[in-house]
Amino acid sequence: MTENRKPWHGVFVATALPFNDDLGVDFDAYAEHVRFLAGAGCDGVAPNGSLGEYQTLSDDERARVITTAVEAAPEGFSVMAGAGAYGGLQTQRWVEQAAEAGADSILLLPPNTYRANEEEVVDHYRRAASVGLPIVAYNNPIDTKVDLTPRLIARLHGEGLIVGVKEFSGDVRRAYETRELAPGLDMLIGSDDTVLEMGLAGAVGWIAGYPNAIPESTLELYRLSTSGDAADLARAGEIYRDLHSLLRWDSRTEFVQAIKLSMDIVGRKGGTCRPPRGPLAPDIREAITRDTEAALAKGYK
Repeated sequence: MTENRKPWHGVFVATALPFNDDLGVDFDAYAEHVRFLAGAGCDGVAPNGSLGEYQTLSDDERARVITTAVEAAPEGFSVMAGAGAYGGLQTQRWVEQAAEAGADSILLLPPNTYRANEEEVVDHYRRAASVGLPIVAYNNPIDTKVDLTPRLIARLHGEGLIVGVKEFSGDVRRAYETRELAPGLDMLIGSDDTVLEMGLAGAVGWIAGYPNAIPESTLELYRLSTSGDAADLARAGEIYRDLHSLLRWDSRTEFVQAIKLSMDIVGRKGGTCRPPRGPLAPDIREAITRDTEAALAKGYK
């Protein structure tokens, strides 16, 4: 880690989780994938997110995913552990487990099966923050039905409960409003298909899906989009236009299967998913394959 980089800055890959034929977790392959992403130049991983299918894991498996990531991470490569759970007590326990394992920071959804009100959301983050690890809030109102509005994010930051937010609403305008209300908060890109726009809005990190399959090109896109140098924007725009049809799969219902399929196509171990995620419909599989192969044909990797 560079001296000035905070442990939640840069490109963090929301890692896909490989399974064996019996749907048991392939921890050896997962450790190799963490090392691969580090070698490709990524800044860290974010295990036990929705792309990592954490909801389908046993408690033992979920804990071992974090310890595996920490043990596989080389020096300077950060682990931002997902701690999403149904309730605040469960979340607090997962933050404690991540801290004991040696994770550097936490990625945290609000309560994710209950439409919590503002005070309940704040209590949720207070419980997690009591452990002491830096917390990046995760705003995903599409799936959680709880919207971390700019005003609520500013309150969480003002109380010292969060250091940043992963913005997955798709509304890039929020980055500007959030910065006005909480100028010291770090903004992280939450969806792969808003990289350029969020980079221009001042994002200092990206919790990313498609670097699982094409890390070098997506890293280049991020760095050009966030450099602050106008001379970089032409190349960033070119990459973005070429990859956008592929990056959009990160924001669709089938995003886990899509990214795993792209990984298979490029020679990484993506593989199958655990239920309830089933096989892709033939037309969707064909579209993902077409978008992936089109990117590869243009030299992206």
